Amino acid sequence: MTKILMVVTNHSEIKPGKATGIWLSEFAEAYEAFERQGYEVVVSSPLGGKSSVDPNSIDVNTPVEILNSQKHLLNTVPLDEISVSQFDAIFLPGGHGTMYDLPNSSKLQQLLQQFYESNKVVSAVCHGPAGLVSATLSNGNPLIAGKRVNAFTNHEESQTGLVSDLPFLLESKIRELGAIFVAAPNWTSHVEIDGNLITGQNPQSTLAVADAVIKHLSH
Repeated sequence: MTKILMVVTNHSEIKPGKATGIWLSEFAEAYEAFERQGYEVVVSSPLGGKSSVDPNSIDVNTPVEILNSQKHLLNTVPLDEISVSQFDAIFLPGGHGTMYDLPNSSKLQQLLQQFYESNKVVSAVCHGPAGLVSATLSNGNPLIAGKRVNAFTNHEESQTGLVSDLPFLLESKIRELGAIFVAAPNWTSHVEIDGNLITGQNPQSTLAVADAVIKHLSH
């Protein structure tokens, strides 16, 4: 059975009084897409336990199936218990929380290197690529250097009102690392595929990224 590792954030606060976490639809839509294919999905986080949901990602119009996905975020597996050999792909959903803990997880960087160099799928959407910025290949080069990468853009970030609170701007960081950043207009679905690296721009891109992962795994 095909097995997917989804890595989510444990970070719950941008600053006192300003909550953050995972962007729920990015997790839920991908999780559902993988389950529909009959894949086994394991949800993990740097610390294990509960992954916080960004309250701004839920409102009165949020579909019930999206809301119900929160049950998969209550007791995540610690990354330290994860072995790459068990999985076919890794997927990093976004939410501003990922900007704080995923780049600092040495275990995640180790896993990403192993996934990528084993020619397994490495995928991320929106702020999920924050998890890629500290990842290196075994030769020490940034994993994303020279590769086509997509993520939440600086233009999109400027519309969130959070720029001054963030540890870095994701698009800027990706460009600094030598990746070829390919952006689409704000809030439109866009995916970049470079070999076994699959990245998407924003919440609107989640299903397209999941579909690209599924297509890659079906070859």
